[in-house]
Amino acid sequence: MGEFKVHRVRFFNYVPSGIRCVAYNNQSNRLAVSRTDGTVEIYNLSANYFQEKFFPGHESRATEALCWAAGQRLFSAGLNGEIIEYDLQALNVKYAMDAFGGPIWSMTASPSGSQLLVGCEDGSVKLFQITPDKIQFERNFDRQKSRILSLSWHPSGTHIAAGSIDYISVFDVKSGSTIHKMIVDRQYMGVSKRKCIVWGVAFLSDGTVISVDSAGKVQFWDSATGTLVKSHLIANADVQSIAVADQEDSFVVGTAEGTIFHFQLLPVTSNSNEKQWVRTKPFQHHTHDVRTVAHSPTALISGGTDTHLVIRPLMEKVEVKNYDAALRKITFPHRRLISCSKKRQLLLFQFTHHLELWRLGSTVATGKNGDTLPLSKNADHLLHLKTKGPENIICSSISPCGNWIAYSTASRFFLCRLNYEHDNISLKRVSKMPAFLRSALQILFSEDSTKLFVASNQGSLHIVQLLEGSFKHLHAFQPLSGTVEAMCLLAVSPDGSWLAASGTSAGVRVYNVKQLKLHCTVPAYNFPVTALAIAPDTNNLVIAHSDQQVFEYSIPDKQYTEWSRTVQKQGFHHLWLQRDTPITHISFHPKRPMHILLHDAYMFCIIDKSLVSSSLLPPESSLESL
Repeated sequence: MGEFKVHRVRFFNYVPSGIRCVAYNNQSNRLAVSRTDGTVEIYNLSANYFQEKFFPGHESRATEALCWAAGQRLFSAGLNGEIIEYDLQALNVKYAMDAFGGPIWSMTASPSGSQLLVGCEDGSVKLFQITPDKIQFERNFDRQKSRILSLSWHPSGTHIAAGSIDYISVFDVKSGSTIHKMIVDRQYMGVSKRKCIVWGVAFLSDGTVISVDSAGKVQFWDSATGTLVKSHLIANADVQSIAVADQEDSFVVGTAEGTIFHFQLLPVTSNSNEKQWVRTKPFQHHTHDVRTVAHSPTALISGGTDTHLVIRPLMEKVEVKNYDAALRKITFPHRRLISCSKKRQLLLFQFTHHLELWRLGSTVATGKNGDTLPLSKNADHLLHLKTKGPENIICSSISPCGNWIAYSTASRFFLCRLNYEHDNISLKRVSKMPAFLRSALQILFSEDSTKLFVASNQGSLHIVQLLEGSFKHLHAFQPLSGTVEAMCLLAVSPDGSWLAASGTSAGVRVYNVKQLKLHCTVPAYNFPVTALAIAPDTNNLVIAHSDQQVFEYSIPDKQYTEWSRTVQKQGFHHLWLQRDTPITHISFHPKRPMHILLHDAYMFCIIDKSLVSSSLLPPESSLESL
């Protein structure tokens, strides 16, 4: 590893946003996560927990509820009073509808997935019918005196439980009328509080309603009689979230102390058919409030203020006790937030609402392998570019020459020209950008900085010629007929002849930039692409997938290379395959064509194709922790 210098960048002060909601989809084994900045992420749990999709946030969209309905349709609602449906193919907001009940605090889909229920600030519970293209308001239930903070359907779809301040209401779905109103005890550690907030409710098949509240209690209610059956005081702070397994044999709750408690339905005695709810396992994986939890068939999932998404497998549910049974903690996004100008030694950092441009420091010192060299010149913060408006930045890039910066939000595309005069830097924005470049999901400059490649959320790929202070649109590669799959990853060959693009599925398409046509499609693989790059000289496309497999595909020959076939035949080292963070960037050694450089959030790696054992990637010699 000592054949080149590694500059450890420690001035990218990126802080992820806290997690507000999670929603698990049992049909697709996917997890939707919303953060406090309005961003919504989708993780494919079957693909090594890869964050395969994301929707950029918006300042006015403080998401308070998230749910799946009608199979694969995703909805969110929040304090702006709107219900939002997301387009999972184009990766944008499909539409937003005002519920006309003030801020929305809770939302849930019916067991059949055909109806949507929201709880509002004004105490109203509103029912919506889910149509093929939109949602349609159906009716209001009996209005309550305070905001509706939590909702749950009975599995039969006939009744609904709603948690408010100081009480729980049970509604009849057919009539919309209130059947019972169960008053929650305000006592907290022997002291009567002014109010008790019911943060979460769960309606079970036998008619039991489980509630969690601000008094630190988990309570069981009989919905038929409206009476309290049992109460557990489990925390000295709020119990903020609850999720029940589909089999209704266990549930998980999260507290404001950062603790997660697991309850299981167990026999009273070893030979008894009678069962009772028992608190079996406490977990302390968070440092702050656990705002949301989910229960998959094999794991407990939690997220909160500390920004960590924690997935803890249930060992009794995991068939094979391998690395898949290990605890996973996901903090940083599985996408690139940094771009580099090699010529000027610049780094562009992407934040939620601004960009930062830095010049790397330098050293004149020398040393032996493994030494840390002191900087003779510190890094310089050259530019702080803040966006206007409430929308988050989706993607950004700086040209290799350092003279151009491009970035995009959900509705606007920006292209800026940089001018350097000694130690001063000035920026001029290119005006009148075309509308079809809006909502770009990926931006990439050519190696010679003369072209800009833009992937839109409608599946098209645009080629823009960069002039001295303006631009010219050269061509648009349109998506295949009948599809609008968004392209999330781009790679261009150093000679500018080839452009590779990967969508939200597993496919990769390669375009001939000079002839402006589709050249070939790489054979589909079962796991999504996490990174790709085209090697100089050979024009071999290197592709990394979420299961840690790495392929090399010859673009000129339209087939996998001999090295790639050999590697797949021998197999990767088991320690390599057991890594739980995806490869996010691939590059190549400029003087050693047989070296492939890869990294994820924690590891930097070199694959030496000239070594027979490189397919096994011995961790002692090939991996370095960051």
